[in-house]
Amino acid sequence: MALDSKTEIAPYNTPVKDLYEIGEMPPLGHVPKQMYAWAIRRERHGEPDQSFQKEVVDTWEIDSSEVLVLVMAAGVNYNGVWAGLGVPISPFDGHGAPYHIAGSDASGIVWKVGDKVTRWKVGDEVVIHCNQDDGDDEECNGGDPMFSPSQRIWGYETPDGSFAQFTRVQAQQLMPRPKHLTWEESACYTLTLATAYRMLFGHHPHELKPGQNVLVWGASGGLGSYAIQLINTAGANAIGVISDESKREFVMSMGAKGVINRNEFKCWGQLPTVNTPEYNDWLKEARKFGKAIWEITGKGVSVDMVFEHPGEATFPVSALVCKKGGMVVICAGTSGFNCTFDVRYMWMHQKRLQGSHFAHLKQASAANKLMIERRLDPCMSEVFGWEEIPAAHVKMRRNEHKPGNMAVLVQAPRTGLRTFEEALTVI
Repeated sequence: MALDSKTEIAPYNTPVKDLYEIGEMPPLGHVPKQMYAWAIRRERHGEPDQSFQKEVVDTWEIDSSEVLVLVMAAGVNYNGVWAGLGVPISPFDGHGAPYHIAGSDASGIVWKVGDKVTRWKVGDEVVIHCNQDDGDDEECNGGDPMFSPSQRIWGYETPDGSFAQFTRVQAQQLMPRPKHLTWEESACYTLTLATAYRMLFGHHPHELKPGQNVLVWGASGGLGSYAIQLINTAGANAIGVISDESKREFVMSMGAKGVINRNEFKCWGQLPTVNTPEYNDWLKEARKFGKAIWEITGKGVSVDMVFEHPGEATFPVSALVCKKGGMVVICAGTSGFNCTFDVRYMWMHQKRLQGSHFAHLKQASAANKLMIERRLDPCMSEVFGWEEIPAAHVKMRRNEHKPGNMAVLVQAPRTGLRTFEEALTVI
């Protein structure tokens, strides 16, 4: 049988109600009037255990091109922390809804489809990528949808994310679920994997090529663990950077060519003023870090690409150690947003500084196909129950999470289940 062949959900009996408890399954296709959700409200902005509160809210209505998905499990990403804090922006300043449901990763079952949706039907098992657009401009039709003026991230810039029994998405956000994975494994990877895929393969002419060298910051995290695997799968060499020696073995097991512990160097934070004694001290340490890279790549062989996301703490070093004509590609600023660098090394060595933001459907689907074909590991590190969703975000906020990606159960009653029928049996 081909990988991930489609199967139909077997009939089952369950009562028709207006609200179901977490883990209780409605009849297939029946949409209850209300649902449970972890909601954020503007007046509660703050730490995740303050901003996330469990509420009963109305189940989403969908339009002709949208789909309602029963959420079996969801992924935990840093944008949930940002949404709760209201930093760097409040999601309410964008969508204007009275409450915000975070969550930009999910696995689940198509529960209702709009009348213009033809690719998906009720009962299909799916994962969701988080890019939305209106589909009616030049970039969405022959360009790059990520450049569309209407581009937005579901679950962060929209109010209808995955930390609820049902979520509302555009039909183009759906992709087939890898059936060999559990619901929670399926839910944890799409945002970080597709983001890493676009960073490495989405910026012509600097697409990753076999034999190239890539420096990967935060190599044990969700983004980093996929970057390492994708680089290895492409026949290139990943040099992972960690801040905890206990994570070295994990990063090497993902396929890294070598690992550097950044705690052995003192060149982090904003760049000192150029040509001051402080700058000279920084440059000495930064070059020492560059030599550590050469110990892995070969003397004088600098990296073709730097996979950036910490931002403020690491960006000056990234801009320095990237090779002449290479690219520093950045998708976040988890250590701060005030990135500084010595511009002389950029213009004289003709380096490219490239921003990158999630991925469009074709890129997300290419990444998802690698997961379906079992070329990648989801790197799921921890699974939390429905009641622990705020705690999971607190853990991420404090950088206390384990290497890899975190998932939370929503309608899936326990871990380890791979089919809807298994979930019904547990209930």
